This record gives sequence, structure tokens and C-alpha cells, in this order.
Amino acid sequence: MTEAAALPPPEPVRIGIVSISDRASSGVYEDKGLPALQDWLSRALHNPIEFVPRLIPDEQYGISATLIELVEREACSLVLTTGGTGPALRDVTPEATLAVAHKEMPGFGEQMRQISLRFVPTAILSRQVAVIRHQSLIINLPGQPKAIQETLEGLKASDGSALVPGIFAAVPYCVDLIGGPYLETRDEVCKAFRPKTAQRPAR
Repeated sequence: MTEAAALPPPEPVRIGIVSISDRASSGVYEDKGLPALQDWLSRALHNPIEFVPRLIPDEQYGISATLIELVEREACSLVLTTGGTGPALRDVTPEATLAVAHKEMPGFGEQMRQISLRFVPTAILSRQVAVIRHQSLIINLPGQPKAIQETLEGLKASDGSALVPGIFAAVPYCVDLIGGPYLETRDEVCKAFRPKTAQRPAR
């Protein structure tokens, strides 16, 4: 029996995915945020994932209530939002996220802006934040599917080596530290970083 075959199966994880858009939630156009999040996470993780999706309008109270529901009632260890993080009057996702925070994790937003600045100078207008509530990590992501992938996965050279690390490389260890399941990434998509003392045998 090989070492990989002897390993216990990956732990299941519940992940909340939230697309925040007035027009998509009212049916004016098709939402692309939820499919983009689900596709990337399914490719990136070995873990069996139970997705808990929500498509909601840009209303601060409703966003906060949804985040609390996903953490406390749905027991999601990780919640990813997309949309509503710019400077427009209706963009209130960061405020709604900070309102439910027990701890702020500013490094995630800083790195997302660094990645996006490789493409557009208007990346400095993005206001994504990440927070911890109880034993759950909540991260605001950009609104476009291409930008979602870039910020999660990072930027790679033509030979596949990392040019700029994506934020998801730090997510599994963060989830470890707050008492969540052990997230196992697929290295070809996004290699998680953990200190050697926190690593389990690779699959």
C-alpha cells in the first residue's frame, strides 16, 4: 500500500459563497460570481466541499446578516464574497463585513490590491477586506471572474513558477489556526503554505 493510499480521506468543508449585486440578484443579468467561485474552489481543493451559495443585493444590513447566517447557522469555515468593494455609493460589502468582524486580517486586502495593480492602476480603488468571526474566515473578493482567479491563485510565469503569490496560499493555515478543517490544496492550482510543524503528509 502506498503512503498516499494509506492517508485518511481529506476532511469535508462547508464554504459559503456570496455574490453581491443589485442587478444580478434581481434577474437583470446572469450572475457569474457564484459559478466562478465554485469552479475555482473545486479545482483548488482535494477536500469534499459543501457549498452554501447566496445571491443578494448591495444592502449593508442584508450582507451582514447573510455573513452571520453562513458562519453561525450554516457553520461555514470559509466564506468568500464577490462584488460591492469599489468606491461607488452602492458598494458597501467592506463595511458590512467589518461590522461582523471579531478580528481584521488586513494582509489579504493588501495582497489582492498588489496583484490587481499588475493589470490596472484603478486597483487602488478596491476596498476588499478579510475578517475572522468566531472560527470562520471571511474574505471579500473582486467582482469579475478573471480577477477572482488572479487574486486567489496569484500570477505565474510561463514555466509555471509563481511570480506573485495568490491569497489562497495563506488561507489553509489561517483556517488551521482558528480551529477549522485541514484544507488540502492541489499544487498545480495553488500550493498552500504552512510551517513544517503544521504540515501533514502530502497527498
